[in-house]
Amino acid sequence: MRRVGAVVRTAQGLAVLRADETDDDGGADDIDSHRDEIGTMVLDDNLEEVGRVVDVFGPVSQPYLAVTPDDGVHLPSLVGATLYAR
Repeated sequence: MRRVGAVVRTAQGLAVLRADETDDDGGADDIDSHRDEIGTMVLDDNLEEVGRVVDVFGPVSQPYLAVTPDDGVHLPSLVGATLYAR
């Protein structure tokens, strides 16, 4: 399991995360490190499934990720929470 980032806000039924920083040396591996995040299941601190990453946008060194929540997940309670990937 690895840390993905923290939820900074909710918008249009999605949780928006600010991903942890990558080493921005300009290499192609920086871009690929977040491209494979689409479709990834994310979990909260209690290892409960929260949702899946549906979009990655913003700067390569620290992009934002949009997560579509699973049924029953209360979006406002996620703001400020750290999420993890399997």
